[in-house]
Amino acid sequence: MSKEKKQVKKDLGAKNRKEPASPKGMRDILDKEYYSFQGFFEKAQEVAVYYGFKPIETPILEYVDIFERGVGEGTDIIDKEMYTLKTKGGDHLALRPEFTAGLMRAYIEDGMQSLPQPVLLYKYGPVFRHDNPQKGRYREFRQFDMDALGSEKSIMDALVIKAGMSILEDAGAKNLTIDINSIGDKECRGGYLRELTAYYRKHLSVLPMIDRERLKTNPLRVLDSKDPGTMKVNEEAPDSISFLCSACKKHFKEVLEYLEEMGISYSINKNLVRGLSYYNRTVFEVLTEIGGENLEKKKGEKEQETEEKNTEEAEQKHLIAIAGGGRYDYLARAIGGKKDVPAVGFSIGVDRIVESSWYKKLCPRIIKKPKICFIQLGTEAKLKSLNVIDILRRAHIPISQSLSRDSLGSQLAIAEKLGIPYVIIFGVKEAIENSVMVRNMENRSQETVKIDKLLEYLKELK
Repeated sequence: MSKEKKQVKKDLGAKNRKEPASPKGMRDILDKEYYSFQGFFEKAQEVAVYYGFKPIETPILEYVDIFERGVGEGTDIIDKEMYTLKTKGGDHLALRPEFTAGLMRAYIEDGMQSLPQPVLLYKYGPVFRHDNPQKGRYREFRQFDMDALGSEKSIMDALVIKAGMSILEDAGAKNLTIDINSIGDKECRGGYLRELTAYYRKHLSVLPMIDRERLKTNPLRVLDSKDPGTMKVNEEAPDSISFLCSACKKHFKEVLEYLEEMGISYSINKNLVRGLSYYNRTVFEVLTEIGGENLEKKKGEKEQETEEKNTEEAEQKHLIAIAGGGRYDYLARAIGGKKDVPAVGFSIGVDRIVESSWYKKLCPRIIKKPKICFIQLGTEAKLKSLNVIDILRRAHIPISQSLSRDSLGSQLAIAEKLGIPYVIIFGVKEAIENSVMVRNMENRSQETVKIDKLLEYLKELK
């Protein structure tokens, strides 16, 4: 080939070659946007550490079966959204589509069962799903998760919810509300699934093929369907709460009592199951309002409909999910563990928050060594304990706590081991009288202080 022909071919190749571009649904994060993500992470980390969570970082790549067995058959993530690859050595790996399965793998592999339970962990980073990209929703996106592993107590559900809500509020979110449901456990879910399956079989003619297949493998996934016809059928579907056993009813009742005591607005959503199969008992999503401009735009799109129908549709679209989570007591065994590990988690979609008009420009605060250990004793005190802790958090007073423990001795032992100079004891008598007992761990002196005078009293301590 002559030099002239070679040059022509080279020029044509350069002309036809596309400019370098990031993959669809993925993007570069630069300058101010980068600092917005960093600011959120540092604020979230500050709140998580305050509530007793410690950091963990798991690999972006995991073995495929960790997610296939953990997230579950019949989910969108496994069926069509997971990025997978095969290494030269023959290993089948996947870019993590979520954090929880990998976290439980780390809990088992790293021997965290031998640590004092529960183990409280937080993590932050990118996750990957081959989803349909849209505003605030990308194929590579960032999450902040908090998880409590090793305790089945309802106060752990309340703890992750309170910590997560505190992060969102500090980030600028307004009018937060929670959609919440209980989908039972292995003792009571069987009866519910039989009733649910029988109900869907009566409506097979209107279900799309994908939901018919889900009905065979995982009936709960049909409740999570985005197909308009299925969503209409779901309006009359049996609700899981009616089938709860006594233990699940008690657990769910306690979680709702904590929410009420903390003043967290919630709605029971009977169709809420979340998009992953490892959940049991508590499941929830956190909703907030979108901006007024977006609402007006959505109203405009409905201008040919009646005003009443238009307003109803607009109000439905006025809420957007920015976080969610739930309990996953059976995930450990599902991915190959020898026994169940009770656990509950809270996950925040950071991209959607950073892009929101209400998001604050956050500056991190310095995390100091705790000088207070918070101790609670008795059911009445435990119910109100998170509210007392929140008063201290808002005043930037660093504390340590062990809410899952019940005895005074074990909690005092933790304070002594950490070398914390003061403890706040909040028992049944104190809960009734709206007071706490502050003990000096050095000389064992103690004084009863009203809660509304507590901040003033603590400021005088050396």
